[in-house]
Amino acid sequence: MILRAVDLTNGSPAKKIIAFAIPIFIGNLFQQIYSISDTFVVGRYLGKDALAAVGACSAVMVFITSIIIGLCMGSGVYFSDLYGAREYKKLSSAISTSFIFILAVTGLIMLVTMGFMDQLMRFFNIPDAVMGLARVYLMITVSGLPFMLLYNMSTVILRAFGDSKTPLIFLVISSTVNIIFDFLLVLVWPLGVKGPALSTLAAQIFSGIPLAIYAVRKVKFVSLRPAFEKSVFSKVAKYSVMTSLQQSIMNFGILLVQGLVNSFGVTIMAAFAIGVKIDTFAYMPAQDFGNAFSTYVAQNKGAGKNQRIRRGFRSAILCSTVFSVVVSLIIYIFAPDLIAIFSDADADVIAQGARYLRIEGMFYTLIGYLFIHYGFYRGLGRFNTSIFLTIVSLGLRVALSYLFVGLGFGVASIWWSIVIGWATADFFGFYIYKRRISPVLHKEAALSSKSKAV
Repeated sequence: MILRAVDLTNGSPAKKIIAFAIPIFIGNLFQQIYSISDTFVVGRYLGKDALAAVGACSAVMVFITSIIIGLCMGSGVYFSDLYGAREYKKLSSAISTSFIFILAVTGLIMLVTMGFMDQLMRFFNIPDAVMGLARVYLMITVSGLPFMLLYNMSTVILRAFGDSKTPLIFLVISSTVNIIFDFLLVLVWPLGVKGPALSTLAAQIFSGIPLAIYAVRKVKFVSLRPAFEKSVFSKVAKYSVMTSLQQSIMNFGILLVQGLVNSFGVTIMAAFAIGVKIDTFAYMPAQDFGNAFSTYVAQNKGAGKNQRIRRGFRSAILCSTVFSVVVSLIIYIFAPDLIAIFSDADADVIAQGARYLRIEGMFYTLIGYLFIHYGFYRGLGRFNTSIFLTIVSLGLRVALSYLFVGLGFGVASIWWSIVIGWATADFFGFYIYKRRISPVLHKEAALSSKSKAV
């Protein structure tokens, strides 16, 4: 059984969620550090064209990996639900079935991406000037998808039992490997954009394989001979596919915005690539908190503790607010200095990147709330609501971006469109919770208390 597992169905909701979220945050912190090290090395030593190519490819890879990560995340919610309900036999079948299903999807994604790579890059308006560099980078990073699957699948299994610490250890090791290889393969052995791509591949191998071995040895519900169980597949598919759909919609919308940004040229592309890295780094704890909250909600749903879910929602919103305000102030004040770290004295890139960060940074509370909504509705199994909020946020972002740019408002209008999307989705998220979800949870909790009293 899992060592140092955390039971999220008892104790202070705020303390339990924070304790569970901290290892997730630290792990993703290291993941972002090695991602930022790629940007730093490429921007400093390979030039603006290479930075634009890697930035554009990163957006494509985020979309591709979001499908796989979404499938794993959805399965993880189902695992947490079953663990909270103590349905261990069904849990074992669900783990095996999920792995086989997601492995097949991963193989299909690799074949399609490698077979239609040029068409994919043209669809997202990657300029001809950097397409050769982008092709090399993308081909190598796509080959690491199976190892990424191993890491993410093992991670959601461990987290379902409350163990968010072990994945952190393996991620720290892989992040260190990535950073070392970044400098070795660019400065010592100058491989160009192949260097950061191979570094990423090495990091995925060092995290995926060892963590999978650990999960097999430590979790009695994981088998070396996984079997596909039709009886649980429909439930697995519902949880995994719906979450993957949400992640895919989210990142497809981001890609469409990336395509619009690409039309403004290499300087804006480079500024956006740096800005997005810092942006993602800044609100990453809020995203991790939302993911931890999803596991909290799923475990308590399985255990039938609805009143505890309501308390957890209030605690999550409060924690997200405090954190987001602090980060917003830091980003707004130091935006130019942060961009300058990654750009070798290119004044235009620094100016455009700082402008992006200051617009987005003022409104991190909004994206923080949105991550809470995503985690909350996903944990309850209300995937339609989670997808609806994603469509609202990303749909408005894309529609307004293209509308404003078409009307001649310039690239900054894209940044404002992102904020408007966040705010609108938050409005609907709170409205649905207040009018539909909270009363139902309260009523079910009251009925449960009466039945226990009887």
